[in-house]
Amino acid sequence: MWFMINHIPPFPRLIEPRICEALLDTPVVLILGPRQAGKTTLVRHMAGAAMRYVTLDDAASLLSARRDPEGFVKGLDRAVIDEIQRAPELLLAIKKSVDQDRRAGRFLLTGSANLMALPTAADSLAGRMETLCLLPLSQSEMNGANANWLDSIFAGKVLQSRPIAVVQTLVERALRGGYPEVVARPTARRRTAWGLQYTGAILARDVRDLVNVEKLDQLPKFLSALAQTSGQVCNLTQLGGQLGLDQKTVSKYVGIFEQMYLLKRVDSWANNRLSRVLKAPKLQFIDSGLLAILTDVTPAVLAQDRCRFGSILESFVFSELLKHRTTAEGRYQIFYYRDRDQYEVDFVIENAAGDILGIEVKSHSSVKARDLRGLQRLATLAGEKFKGGYLLYDGEQILPLGERQWAIPISSLWGAVD
Repeated sequence: MWFMINHIPPFPRLIEPRICEALLDTPVVLILGPRQAGKTTLVRHMAGAAMRYVTLDDAASLLSARRDPEGFVKGLDRAVIDEIQRAPELLLAIKKSVDQDRRAGRFLLTGSANLMALPTAADSLAGRMETLCLLPLSQSEMNGANANWLDSIFAGKVLQSRPIAVVQTLVERALRGGYPEVVARPTARRRTAWGLQYTGAILARDVRDLVNVEKLDQLPKFLSALAQTSGQVCNLTQLGGQLGLDQKTVSKYVGIFEQMYLLKRVDSWANNRLSRVLKAPKLQFIDSGLLAILTDVTPAVLAQDRCRFGSILESFVFSELLKHRTTAEGRYQIFYYRDRDQYEVDFVIENAAGDILGIEVKSHSSVKARDLRGLQRLATLAGEKFKGGYLLYDGEQILPLGERQWAIPISSLWGAVD
């Protein structure tokens, strides 16, 4: 099914200038990210009348792509191919076409699964393709702000949140998350209905496009079990055993969820890089709204039990950090810190030079001395590489808390340069 369209995204996407830049000097640009994050809306808008658009969600186009990939690609020039993971055999045909004609901006691809995890896909377009990531809407995009929090904080600048017409509480933002369809729905009940349908659909259909999975009926149960341990260092083998899954199957399932951008492993930070590899990672869900749906956390539940907000808020902050990383000028890695003495830091951000920042997340609007324990330990371990420790809290003021340590509003994550 072919389209000539120019849809306008309801929110400006901060990745768009990066895509435009890549199309000027690279033959193939691939945009990866979860389903329903806004990839199709964005590429339709960008394609306009200048590029042809084809979606592999269309049965006829998918059949053609799988049966005759070279013939399918041969009929395209300056084209968008949406949901490329449904026919990965197209990548070799695109490579052949690009090798014959290396003009920049020939193909703009989107994928709802990380094709780079497949060795054949990663090798087929090496040196010919640039890959970018589009995650669900960031709070900055929803608020019309375009400053990058990571670049700013490493430069020693705390962003100031902009006043907006509708003031939303931190709980509302975190429970809503960033999927455009969820953002547009007016009630928690309608958002939950969408989230349950969404996870059910991608587990039932998209998984089959990626791998041959046994015990497919166990995937939803395992995903729900992982949601209960979000933000924790959990024993995956033990968790799988409770569901009758062996270690090999558990590892495979977690890899699938990562490929579909539902969750992400966060490695432990250590001065010794080998120690980072040897320590168990945490699992963080990429969208806090989806996590809230999977764990049955609603505004009514939090009114009775505020303690259940902690993992949701940590996921919310993690998601915002990931989104800033995709559009940052600098290159950053996100870790966590925890030692045998129970000192912890929620997130450790490291730049390309090895400088680090510690980020601790608190849901309350006040600051206590014990909240700084982990940041102080991290500062001691990192020495000169430690550039600052930040306690993100639900307040409005920037408060100095000692040498290279501050409490700053969580709202700075969607702020603007003052």
